[in-house]
Amino acid sequence: MSTKDFVEKDYYKVLGVPKDATEAEIKKAYRKLARENHPDANKGDVKAEERFKEISEANDILGDPKRRKEYDEARALFGNGGFRPGPGAGGTFNFDLGDLFGGAPGGGQGGAGGFGGGLGDVFGGLFNRGAGPGTRTQPRRGQDIESEVTLSFTEAVDGATVPLRMSSQAPCKACSGTGDKNGTPRVCPTCVGTGQVSRGGSGSFSLTDPCVDCKGRGLIAETPCEVCKGSGRARSSRTMQVRIPAGVSDGQRIRLRGKGAPGERGGPAGDLYVVVHVDAHPVFGRKDDNLTVTVPVTYAEAALGGEVKVPTLGGPAVTLKLPAGTPNGRTMRARGKGAVRKDGTRGDLLVTIEVAVPPELSDKAKEALEAYREATADEDPRAELFQAAKGA
Repeated sequence: MSTKDFVEKDYYKVLGVPKDATEAEIKKAYRKLARENHPDANKGDVKAEERFKEISEANDILGDPKRRKEYDEARALFGNGGFRPGPGAGGTFNFDLGDLFGGAPGGGQGGAGGFGGGLGDVFGGLFNRGAGPGTRTQPRRGQDIESEVTLSFTEAVDGATVPLRMSSQAPCKACSGTGDKNGTPRVCPTCVGTGQVSRGGSGSFSLTDPCVDCKGRGLIAETPCEVCKGSGRARSSRTMQVRIPAGVSDGQRIRLRGKGAPGERGGPAGDLYVVVHVDAHPVFGRKDDNLTVTVPVTYAEAALGGEVKVPTLGGPAVTLKLPAGTPNGRTMRARGKGAVRKDGTRGDLLVTIEVAVPPELSDKAKEALEAYREATADEDPRAELFQAAKGA
């Protein structure tokens, strides 16, 4: 049991019972869950093994009235504390095989309700509470890895599968991850294979630190491996295909569960965190789930109205109907032509109208504009501006 588990784990929730559950209700819930998740009934299922361990921890606390009282008091006093139970509150796990397999057919001595022998080994391997050469050490979770990837604007919007080369710590191939040249490490006598030692503290609580003798591994190599120097881990490089979901944004950090460094002694792999960088696009921009684009129009189109074709990202152009008298800078919306959202739908394409002023005019165009200027000579578009300035 770790330091934080005693005060932060909700063992009532683990067993699926209310906080005022009776001893009989706790025992019944424990029997049912333990049978379902027992390692002998779930060969090779690491998740079931971890679940079984958690269930047994919960029963070890809640099934003992004294320890249940200490647990409830500790939770009330140190809801987010960093204490752990001392020897009197979790030094050993006491299992009643009658509780676990009672009433099961074929549950005679050594039969364990038909699950097969080796229960002592199973319990020792799960909880590391034995003290001797047969004690097993706990599985260790692999490290998390962080990497970066650069996508084009289109790949970020539509999603992409990209190759990603990663370097991480993995079990040493030379010693099969044992750290020992001969493949026969011994259990650390200081921490008895737990990888942790207690220190200080008073009353029923103590603090824990990683064991300095085995560096938290729980194992000591008699003949250290020349490749990994006894650590059991070595640098490994691999290339994997990573699927980046559609709609990612620049700077977003994606978590891929179980894609990090491999675990140790059957432990689960760590997670992979990928930081995404997105290249700019020469035409399109992005605002949340919407794409943006600026479309130039002529003065005649803005003044008289008309239909304007607008490009989309990776698809056919759409036609927008421009109302007569459209001002410069007005934003229109093409629905469903934006970036992909988390629910699979798409945002919109926001189209900003920009009235284009030609740098040069033909003689005919000049004559037409001169005629227009004369026709609108009585109109002053800046009249309201000056009036508002005087009022202010």
